[in-house]
Amino acid sequence: MDITYSPVTELNLLKELEDRIGYENFADGFGLTEYGDISGLAAGWSEDPEFTGRLIPFAQATGGGSFYALWKIDDRADLATLPVVVFGDEGGQHVVARELRELFQLLGLDTEITVDWDSAYFYRDEDEPYNEGRDEYLAWLDEHFGLEPANDPDAVLAAAQEEFGRRFEDWAGPFIP
Repeated sequence: MDITYSPVTELNLLKELEDRIGYENFADGFGLTEYGDISGLAAGWSEDPEFTGRLIPFAQATGGGSFYALWKIDDRADLATLPVVVFGDEGGQHVVARELRELFQLLGLDTEITVDWDSAYFYRDEDEPYNEGRDEYLAWLDEHFGLEPANDPDAVLAAAQEEFGRRFEDWAGPFIP
């Protein structure tokens, strides 16, 4: 029986990889969670159905409880092209990628995202060892999408913020205490 994780082909491919090499084993702090589970949004941000109905949580972003969600900015059919938002376990919410494939490039850095009220960013210490599944992840990223890890994560984040940041803040603001 073929059981799919989600209606998003890209996430289903990632789920197959994760099932093979392990949760949090290719990108530090990252792991797919129950697709569409809004419990974290409702508990930490808003229970308003207008808010939770436009966000699709799909992955843990850090070991501390931050998570990623797709933002249904419009009614496009291809959910993989929706902006990706991170919600910080200690507060803050930011658009971090213009679409899933950009997030996948950021995951290639193999480091947790740092999220606070004012910003989200990636930092990797030069001496920090990579996860054992990173090489397999990078091969997967190239095989399925012809992509390499982000060379400049700050530029990816800045592009996402430039295109969608203000619009997300304007939309989400009324829902967030």
